[in-house]
Amino acid sequence: MEDLLLAVVAVSTACAAVVWGRSASHRGRVLQRVLNNSVDPEVRELARSDYRKDLHTAGLYGVITVAAAVAAITSSSPASPFMIILIPVVVTFVLGRRFVTDARLAQNRLELERRAQEVIDQEDSAPKRWAARLAPDDLPDITGFEVGRVYQAGTGLMAGDFYDLFRVAPTRVAAVIGDVTGHGIEPSITAFQAKYLLRTFLRQFRDPAQALEELNTQMGAMDRGEEFISLCVVVFDTAAGTLRFASAGHPPAWLWHEREVSPLRATGPLLMLDPKGTYFSREIGLDEGDMALLYTDGLAEARNGDQLFGEDRVASIIRRDPGAAPDVLCKTLLEAARDFSDGPIEDDVAILAVRRA
Repeated sequence: MEDLLLAVVAVSTACAAVVWGRSASHRGRVLQRVLNNSVDPEVRELARSDYRKDLHTAGLYGVITVAAAVAAITSSSPASPFMIILIPVVVTFVLGRRFVTDARLAQNRLELERRAQEVIDQEDSAPKRWAARLAPDDLPDITGFEVGRVYQAGTGLMAGDFYDLFRVAPTRVAAVIGDVTGHGIEPSITAFQAKYLLRTFLRQFRDPAQALEELNTQMGAMDRGEEFISLCVVVFDTAAGTLRFASAGHPPAWLWHEREVSPLRATGPLLMLDPKGTYFSREIGLDEGDMALLYTDGLAEARNGDQLFGEDRVASIIRRDPGAAPDVLCKTLLEAARDFSDGPIEDDVAILAVRRA
């Protein structure tokens, strides 16, 4: 019975020795490539350590195989043949400190790689986090208004499109959309500053044109070189039954009012273009069911060859179904621009629709 058990041990450990031997062979080829190509001493040492460990394990199983086979064949006491296992044990003691050192090196390397990956992940997620601040998916629920919005990032790294919706007084609600020229972190920072400064000024000044003039003064003092901001503000006043808007060089917003679509065109220059620029506002009656649609130029400038999607197509889509829910209208406009474009829309697209219920 002992001979049979030893034979089973010999066969099993022989299989294990083959597996670890094949692994050591692969590790050896990897080590050779690393030694030929890598200049990083840590990478070389880790590859050498992996090879030694697999080779040592294969040797240990090989020794056990020989010892078990000898004991089974000679039918002698297994103690004597198994004494040769002391050889790999001694090797383990000799190399043990090296194995621990290599393990610590691997742990340190793994930690460095983890930190490097965290940096990469942060860089990849930064545009999304900025977009979530500038053009959030969640806007406040404001009683008496239906709101829709959509944002699509363009092919650039980061851009300066933004929108906002907030209550400036118990009976007044402001809708804002804007776009900073350029791409990258600097325009995004400018957009962030403009968005939240404008909140303050719209609460301070009843007239949105005054708020734009103050914003222009403050942003112009920052000396941002060639950066400019186009921006449109629409303030709904439910108590007065009016809508007041001002636009700093922004593409025309569209207003559905009295069963017609009308443009809300620019009432002043781009922000940061002229620190002494003047702005004025216009007031229109506000009825239940009236809707304002604001968007950035990425929508109207979607291209099909030399043709642009254009402002008129935006207006015609509103005119075709003015009763559509604001969120449905925003998605319809974006899909129409995508279908029109002969390739990916390169610029960011932000669309904001607000209807008085």
